[in-house]
Amino acid sequence: MRAQNFYNKRKNGTQTSAFGTPGRINHDSSKFYNSKLYEGLNNGKDVEYVENQIDPKNINKVFCKSSEAMSELPDNSVHLMVTSPPYNVGKEYDENLSLKEYRELLKRVFKETYRVLVPGGRACINVANLGRKPYIPLHSYIIEDMQSIGFLMRGEILWDKGSSASPSTAWGTYLKANNPVLRDIHEYILVFCKDTFTRLNPQKRKSTISKEEFLEFTKSVWKFAAERASKVGHPAPFPVELPYRLIQLYTFEDEIVLDPFVGSGTTCIAALKTKRKYVAYDIDKKYCDLAEKRIKEFLQEQTTLFSEKNLPPSEAQPRNPAGRD
Repeated sequence: MRAQNFYNKRKNGTQTSAFGTPGRINHDSSKFYNSKLYEGLNNGKDVEYVENQIDPKNINKVFCKSSEAMSELPDNSVHLMVTSPPYNVGKEYDENLSLKEYRELLKRVFKETYRVLVPGGRACINVANLGRKPYIPLHSYIIEDMQSIGFLMRGEILWDKGSSASPSTAWGTYLKANNPVLRDIHEYILVFCKDTFTRLNPQKRKSTISKEEFLEFTKSVWKFAAERASKVGHPAPFPVELPYRLIQLYTFEDEIVLDPFVGSGTTCIAALKTKRKYVAYDIDKKYCDLAEKRIKEFLQEQTTLFSEKNLPPSEAQPRNPAGRD
């Protein structure tokens, strides 16, 4: 589908005031964005909105193959990518990858992501930094590589996992200045978009985010607990809350969400929960099977809840508040 509208036609606004000026005096940002600070930076381009349809047989499906070549997806067909790249890719790819090789692998996958995203489509990457001696700022490398592909950066969200962080100080000295080491209680969610900052919605699809969610989800710090690996069966799962927020914020109902490193299938579950569709990839059959299993269990649970909701009161089974059989 092609939309007649083109992007990046700026409306007149109010003027941005100097730093430190109290109150909301004026907010025309053109002077700021035309300053030397922004010289040479990619600030988007005029593009026609194009949205191609995915073959229905490839929708709501987990492909057990590398996402370096997503041949099942046409150009400009996906609205949002949400993923958390695996850190132990050596096991899945039968290689012990160097940092350079790891970055090259991710770059190949994200180039494919760029191809399949619609103009204005977003790519959200959950990433934690690695190591201590030295500290590897993986998020900064990913930002550099995404921008080299052509993505526009929209910002970054700090996921504060404080309530679920370990109190361990095993990686540094305790109560001594010899070698205290920072304990990471946060991860990054890096947000990018393709070609242009605004995405059109010519089909007039429904937005499902509430006012309360919008005000909370647009904050740059999110605070909720991490998922336990033992509960999910994956070494580094993120909770459903993470993709749920991104899907609510960046897509409309019935749109397509991609996860090129699906792991335990959490992104797929969040997509179904919000009445979106998913396409997912993973090269490890163990994780493909795990994702399919969790998706099936979620759908069965939803079917059961729907059936009970529509039963006459006399036939409905009372729920055990403790959740025990």
